[in-house]
Amino acid sequence: MSQVAIKVEKISKKYRILHKQKNSNDSLLSAFAGGLKNMFKAEGGQTEEEFWALRDISFEVNHGDRVGIIGRNGAGKSTLLKILSRIVKPSSGRIEYYGRMASLLEVGTGFHGDLTGRENIYLNGSILGMSKKEIDSQFDEIVAFSEVEQFLDTPVKRYSSGMYVRLAFAVAAHLNPEILIVDEVLAVGDSAFQKKCLGKMNEISRSQGKTILFVSHNLAAIQNLCNKAFVLNKGTIGFPLSDTSSCIKHYLSEVVNISRTAISDRSDRMGEGMFRFTNVIMKDAAGAVMHSAQCGMDVTFEFHFKLTKEQLTNFSMAMTVYTDEGKEMFTLSNAISGYSIDVLSGNNVLQCKVKKFPLADGSYICNLIAYKDGIIQDYLQEALLLNVEEGDFYGTGRALPQDHKECFLVENKWSLS
Repeated sequence: MSQVAIKVEKISKKYRILHKQKNSNDSLLSAFAGGLKNMFKAEGGQTEEEFWALRDISFEVNHGDRVGIIGRNGAGKSTLLKILSRIVKPSSGRIEYYGRMASLLEVGTGFHGDLTGRENIYLNGSILGMSKKEIDSQFDEIVAFSEVEQFLDTPVKRYSSGMYVRLAFAVAAHLNPEILIVDEVLAVGDSAFQKKCLGKMNEISRSQGKTILFVSHNLAAIQNLCNKAFVLNKGTIGFPLSDTSSCIKHYLSEVVNISRTAISDRSDRMGEGMFRFTNVIMKDAAGAVMHSAQCGMDVTFEFHFKLTKEQLTNFSMAMTVYTDEGKEMFTLSNAISGYSIDVLSGNNVLQCKVKKFPLADGSYICNLIAYKDGIIQDYLQEALLLNVEEGDFYGTGRALPQDHKECFLVENKWSLS
């Protein structure tokens, strides 16, 4: 068998966008007349624009590779995966596949809403070319992994989005595809299942030689799962397929500009939206606002937010700090620290105090995430750039070495003010 699993040659995708020119003085009669014109194919003042979602995309993925596709919203990631999954036809170019492929691109992919969970498992297996005997051999594992056994004989149109994704991923991962394509759909549902999915993808790739193509805004997930990656930027290859660390470093330094947009104005966020971060402020021990942290200094992070309802119960949040290469340094989490937030109101400001800030001087990337009942409410990748200045962490007058950057735990204390 060829070492190549997927070969993509000069793939492009063009869309035609129609713009209808509207006269603000149009009357009801003229609007009705305009509708008649459209019925008879008259132009009616329309203009046409070409939009290239992808242009000249080429790369090769070998069997057993775990490839991350990185890019901002609108870069063309989802369009590329739809083309690779044969859902969308490219405008030009060709793709060669060497192996059976399964994809999980959005909630509902590949399922028939009127069929039960059980029936959809067999339907998906049949689509992948598997016999009933082969599906039977994997059936119990699929059900156990998906955690929907109680609803197995319920039509999936009655499933929550989280249940849908759990079953869809379990089917895609267990029905023996040689190539598995997964989009950001795993962001739906609880964090525990997301980790479970990432672990399963790692397992089937390393132990069974399966090929994974994975799109995610979570750079830590890509760093941990993928051995290779490439960057899409405005529909073109912004950084070619290479090792994951180099790819992430390029993306953060050349594509992302974190300080340009305020947290409150960010639209590229995920979650149900009952909670929204609006700002993060750093203060020193005296309560003065800081623009940079200092190694060894006590730092308080203030998380400002807004709610779409009067109160939230069973709430938790976290901030994870990464190096510019996407390596996770530490996570500040009220739940992990043992501080429960039973009721959260719009009058609160969340505070997290960190004693003797432990990072060496440099620039770090921070992600923010908030949960209610384990379901994501707000998720901001690259929410802020954290600058750290050199300091006397040990009280010896000696600074930490520049290359002394390892993962560790941080002592922190949470409160509501």
